Amino acid sequence: MAGKIRLSLLAVTLLAGLAACAGPATPMTEASPESPAPTAFGMPTMLYTHCGIKELRVDDTFFLAETPLDDGQGNPPPGWGNPYQAGTVTVSGSKAVFRDDNGHIITFLARPGATAFLNICS
Repeated sequence: MAGKIRLSLLAVTLLAGLAACAGPATPMTEASPESPAPTAFGMPTMLYTHCGIKELRVDDTFFLAETPLDDGQGNPPPGWGNPYQAGTVTVSGSKAVFRDDNGHIITFLARPGATAFLNICS
């Protein structure tokens, strides 16, 4: 199982590198159907960070970062991956919490009724 996760993360990283600054039409911030089942620590996810850490989508719910993060020029802060950061997300009610192996923790708040991201970064 761990080998499949590593292989999936490597494939996503390579594809993200090929896409470079083009960015996806819809940022990938949710686990694909082939992803492993949720664990006690959350659902594996790739958080889109290219223009800073601002939004997250889990299933059909769109979330805003409680405290958006960027480097002041629209990029992720130092220590974050670009254009994605691998980690896990745990949803509880109207809150989603992203965590990664680097110790990053960021809380997102649901946007009730939202059907799209506020900003699509290019």
